[in-house]
Amino acid sequence: MSLISIAVRMCTNRTVAIKILNLDNEESFSDMQREINLLSQLHSAHIAQYYGSFIESSRMWIIMEYASGGSIHKLMQAGPVEDKYTASIMYGVLLALDYLHTSGIMHRDIKAANILVTNEGVVQLCDFGVARQVMQASAKSYSFVGTPYWMAPEVIQKGQVYDFKADIWSLGITAYEIATGMPPYADEDPKRALFLIPRKGPKQLTVEQAGKEMRDFVSRCLEVDVARRPSARELLKHNRFVRSGHEHIGGKCR
Repeated sequence: MSLISIAVRMCTNRTVAIKILNLDNEESFSDMQREINLLSQLHSAHIAQYYGSFIESSRMWIIMEYASGGSIHKLMQAGPVEDKYTASIMYGVLLALDYLHTSGIMHRDIKAANILVTNEGVVQLCDFGVARQVMQASAKSYSFVGTPYWMAPEVIQKGQVYDFKADIWSLGITAYEIATGMPPYADEDPKRALFLIPRKGPKQLTVEQAGKEMRDFVSRCLEVDVARRPSARELLKHNRFVRSGHEHIGGKCR
């Protein structure tokens, strides 16, 4: 369990976010060290910047860039998000994912709560607690991690390997979440959802919920056949919905 606080970094007079975590045991300390080691390697405008960390009274304090616009999940509470703003959100996240995947890193927990917006309207990914760096040559993982409703079928199915495209599935679920207010199967118990996702296939957006280009984008992200599911770079280059999202969403987020 973590607590997020806001503070001012005296050396720069800049507002920062501080993630405070209890170090209950050696395993939790090891997990935090792994997250910090990963964060220290990341340098992208679309990933919340890591500034430093320290330990005090059995708690670890991680100092991060502060995104004053808050999370997309929080912004959704104000009402429906128009397709054009969702396109900008997807564009920003895909830039982050392209950077991560090129660096051999899977995020593994893409959802609206882990997407932030700065005061300038820049979309950023955060929370790398379950991210994993893999060897570029293999780029595969077996670990069962993530948040159930956003998990790709290949992550859920026991013994099946998965790669960077599991993040693309989660991004499609996130677009669905933004359009409807919740991910598919959110009315089901998480364990039941894990049973349904690989067996019933993905739910798709309806005409009433989103425009044609957004529906097509979600459909492509939620391609069950991993070989046919596009990569982040392919979506950035060729998807019309994503390419329409170049402009920042500052007006919506302030």
